Amino acid sequence: MPKPPLSPVPEQEPDAGARFPESPFPTEASRSSSGSRSSAAFSRSADEPLVHEESDDCDPENKESDSEEEDWDTDLEIEGSRKSYNSAGRAKYLEACQTYGVTPVSYFLRHMKDSELTLMHHGLGPKAAKALALSLTNNTSIVKLNLSDNWLNGDGGAAVAEMLKENYYITDVDLSDNKLGVKGAKALSATLRASTTLLILKLSGNELNDHAAKYLADAFMVNNKVESLDLSHNMFGEAAGEVLGPAIAENVGLKELNLSWNSFRGQGAVTLAKGLGANIFLRVVDLTYNGFGNSGAAALGDALKVNNVLEELRVGNNRISLEGALSLALGLKENKTLKSLSMARNPIQSKGCIGILKAVRANLGTALEVLDFSEIVVREDFVELCDAVLEVLPSLQIKHDGTSRLFRTYSSKVS
Repeated sequence: MPKPPLSPVPEQEPDAGARFPESPFPTEASRSSSGSRSSAAFSRSADEPLVHEESDDCDPENKESDSEEEDWDTDLEIEGSRKSYNSAGRAKYLEACQTYGVTPVSYFLRHMKDSELTLMHHGLGPKAAKALALSLTNNTSIVKLNLSDNWLNGDGGAAVAEMLKENYYITDVDLSDNKLGVKGAKALSATLRASTTLLILKLSGNELNDHAAKYLADAFMVNNKVESLDLSHNMFGEAAGEVLGPAIAENVGLKELNLSWNSFRGQGAVTLAKGLGANIFLRVVDLTYNGFGNSGAAALGDALKVNNVLEELRVGNNRISLEGALSLALGLKENKTLKSLSMARNPIQSKGCIGILKAVRANLGTALEVLDFSEIVVREDFVELCDAVLEVLPSLQIKHDGTSRLFRTYSSKVS
């Protein structure tokens, strides 16, 4: 009998010049003689690693039933040949997985030719990230990459950063919740200084601290391509604000910046606000859940006096009291471009809300469309002023949480 074409140990077939691994599966000749359907075939060229693919000669009944089943993408499925893949990319990935001793991600093998690759919550770890990065280096299909929540750590983040230096097709990267730390920030900084294609970068929840901020600041002093940057839910403090502020002032590419859920305060908050005022490209800035306080609010007020491009500013939950609200109002009195301002959950009291409303009403050139005072206790005189402001600016939406009977009857008009 001829030997089966599949075996764990490659050997030379008498009728072929290539080597084929053995397998407990029957040969093509035995399958045809027994009349059974072929279910799978293993093949490789002399330079390619073993690739597991389903056969295309299944009967029509099976094809119909397969099309009716829901297509679940899990790593437990047998990888199928539903598409024509880049064999070089597949081989490189499988070889890298073998080198790093990790299990190949079947979802990636099925979707490596898609324009968007989402591998969030796959538990990759640093080694699997390195194998993936090697395969993505020459990938020309994927333009949007989501690797959030995969425990990449600094090593995995550094591998992805190195890949992005070589790959000129990926423009949107999400590395959120991966504990990249200082090592990951340092590697990404080098990438950002050289990148000419990356437009969107999300680094939320990566334990980035004041030390990491220095590397990112260096990058954004020179990078002019990234348009959207998410640094929320990190560990930036006062020192981070002092280095990021000048970088933001110099940056000529950023249009959206999310710095929420950090610890910017004191002089760091002031410096950051000055940087925002000097930037002439930023359109949306989220500073929610920081500690700007009254000094930071005053600096934001000064920034609004000179900035003529910012359209949306969120400073909710920043420990801003009445004094800070009145300082911010001075900027609103002169600003001509801001369309949305959120002051939610700040202890500015009803007087602070009134001060801001009066400044808006006094600004004949205001562009403000949304004013958010959610979760701030206000009084009846605030409602009366709302009525007067809405007569002058009927398109303005004023959001607040009414608590009295008067508020409940009035809320449908102003919120």
